[in-house]
Amino acid sequence: MTYIEIIQSYQLTALQWVAIGLAVFLLGLSKSGIKGIGIIIVVILAFVFGEKASTGILLPMLIFADIFAVVYYNKHAQWHIIKKLIPWMIVGVLVGVWIGNDVSEILFKRLMAVIIIASVIIMFFTEIRNSTKVPTNKWFAYITGFLAGFTTMIGNLAGPISNIYFLAMRFPKNEFIGTAAWLFFIINVFKLPFHFFVWKTVSLETLALNTILIPMVLAGFFVGVTIVKRISNLNYRRFILIVTAIGGIVLFFR
Repeated sequence: MTYIEIIQSYQLTALQWVAIGLAVFLLGLSKSGIKGIGIIIVVILAFVFGEKASTGILLPMLIFADIFAVVYYNKHAQWHIIKKLIPWMIVGVLVGVWIGNDVSEILFKRLMAVIIIASVIIMFFTEIRNSTKVPTNKWFAYITGFLAGFTTMIGNLAGPISNIYFLAMRFPKNEFIGTAAWLFFIINVFKLPFHFFVWKTVSLETLALNTILIPMVLAGFFVGVTIVKRISNLNYRRFILIVTAIGGIVLFFR
């Protein structure tokens, strides 16, 4: 199948293709370290393909972008945090597979919206407290890991949850990005077989579409790397909160 045949098979308008191109460019920005815009990506693709189908279209591109993020920020990864969160994220993914396989599209959308709005409220509450104390309670990590795993399976929406955890841990900018890069590369690869064989949201057709969109992901990543270098740690935290809030509100009122 040629690229032209792939494009024609989806029967999308020119405006929809522009929206998809913007979404995957933002995906590259997100994986370069500009966190919070992941919600906007999910919203755009859900508009075009539907909530559940969009998760399978997005996942392979996430993994592709994760590889670049892992290579670029590898030395900043905090492996003791990754090892603490991964087991609970896996449990969350498995619960998400079970629940998401049976829920209706409407309920699926509402789950996504509620998760985002709740995450944004918690993030703002955490920032308003303006505490410099790093949480050490192991249950904070366990619950965060489970919720991140569940939300990443339900709608690739673990960003707000993980942002809460990393903001609470007071990670500097590069440690934040490097740890998140490895964490989500591992968990996204783990999710892939479930999208292929259980939900059937990833197929040869969706992978063919992904190959067309990859250049936009790369462009977004390298533009994002340049931007991140120019952002201070304080402004980086504020940016994450503001963009996450906007994305959650858009999805909720969609």
